Amino acid sequence: MDSPGYNCFVDRDKMDAAIQDLGPKELSCTELQELKQLARQGYWAQSHALRGKVYQRLIRDIPCRTVTPDASVYSDIVGKIVGKHSSSSLPLPEFVDNTQVPIYCLNARGEGAVRKILLCIANQFPDISFCPALPAVVALLLHYSIDEAECFEKACRILACNDPSKKLIDQSFLAFESSCMTFGDLVNKYCQAAHKLMVAVSEDVLQVYSDWQRWLFGELPLNYFARVFDVFLVEGYKVLYRVALAILKFFHKVRAGQPFESDNVKQDIRMFVKDIAKTVSPEKLLEKAFAIRLFSRKEIHLLQMANEKALKQKGITVKQKRQFVHLAVHAENFRSEIVSVKEMRDIWSWVPERFALCQPLLLFSSLQHGYSLSRFYFHCEGHEPTLLLIKTTQKEVCGAYLSTDWSERNKYGGKLSFFGTGECFVFRLQPEVQRYEWVVIKHPELIKPVPCTSSHSSCSDPADRLSPFLAARHFNLPSKTESMFMAGGTDCLIIGGGGGQALYIDGDLNRGRTGHCDTFNNQPLCSENFLIAAVEAWGFQDPDTQ
Repeated sequence: MDSPGYNCFVDRDKMDAAIQDLGPKELSCTELQELKQLARQGYWAQSHALRGKVYQRLIRDIPCRTVTPDASVYSDIVGKIVGKHSSSSLPLPEFVDNTQVPIYCLNARGEGAVRKILLCIANQFPDISFCPALPAVVALLLHYSIDEAECFEKACRILACNDPSKKLIDQSFLAFESSCMTFGDLVNKYCQAAHKLMVAVSEDVLQVYSDWQRWLFGELPLNYFARVFDVFLVEGYKVLYRVALAILKFFHKVRAGQPFESDNVKQDIRMFVKDIAKTVSPEKLLEKAFAIRLFSRKEIHLLQMANEKALKQKGITVKQKRQFVHLAVHAENFRSEIVSVKEMRDIWSWVPERFALCQPLLLFSSLQHGYSLSRFYFHCEGHEPTLLLIKTTQKEVCGAYLSTDWSERNKYGGKLSFFGTGECFVFRLQPEVQRYEWVVIKHPELIKPVPCTSSHSSCSDPADRLSPFLAARHFNLPSKTESMFMAGGTDCLIIGGGGGQALYIDGDLNRGRTGHCDTFNNQPLCSENFLIAAVEAWGFQDPDTQ
């Protein structure tokens, strides 16, 4: 068989060891769905030449800004920008945030070329302020380009994508940080065992999740990253979340119950990813990634927008040192008649990342404000979200995270009606800890996302940015029983409905009952009929407003 057509930037011996060139040489497929399946199956993964052709085609078809720098621009500017510097000594642009260029079987000339291309990109894209993923992208694309100028053009097309429904690479700290928060939210929903481990071993779990892009764009070996990039070019950003979640699942499976090799779990995960070949093949990694039934792109977009909004409100738009989220519940000033500091921290690790930045604010306590549902509403209205805690006379503790302001109940003319979103969840703490989320999260087969009906997908409609994440109206639900999140009347408060109620509390905050409900598919949260010893409602306070 002929030697693969590597270019002058590649170390041939290392490349031959990393990726065998044994695959097909042509691709006749034109349908997106078929292309998607071939990408997932690795159809062109074993052919250097075919992968180059596919990348050329996929990147050529990316919709871009009218004026997007091309190969001729690179030829015009590279001499002026690089000057007489040696390629290996060229500084990297600030926007890569000290990220090192992955070697990826490049030779010295190839490593220098990546630096030159990055500097020319910085010259042509002054609006890019934070993009640590770019060195890995350029290093990979250089393998499949005839020269530096073609690699530059390919990278520019990816950066200049102007299709609002096809997010590719984060180019600002705000976008990067909100994607880290979104990843944290997805871990919380889809990798609960791994999330529990991260909370137990790290001071600030979001600092661990803020490393998720580095796992993919830097630590993954070349043959793994190339397989991920194959699918990424076809399917977009959501693939990255899938693969990072799969990595975390494998890390938890291997490391659960074992002592960590360092005091730094971030470093342990990086080392695990770097040596991932010891644990799982690229095929098994992608198989695990696509077995995760993630939210639709529209829902993930809405979650990302909500996280961006929260960061903007807190003034976090450029890189800065974060406070430890794990320490949002401070032992010295936290007082509750129902839960300990540790229990509240555990609950805080379950809430969406945009609210985990906040500190708990006691809104209502039955021991302070009296056993009255009307007083409960009075103190809670105007706050969103809220946390409900209940302690029974048998010392059982349970509660609910409630996504929506209780004042929403007033929109139904005194009629008891359900509202809220799929971010609501119920839980028990005593005698044992258990959390129950919206049934759709673990059983997405129950519903089908509402199809986009126009050529301009409603998924990218700016008006949707105002729509709440996991609003029930975004889904084709078989019945309303799967979306009965919260309801409040003058004589009772209900959390979860359909076939029963997760929590029912009477108007005197005296008696309650709990059972299975369709919305959360939960077991009873405590004794099925109980007497209440104490009720508390907590809000989420921005530390800057204290």
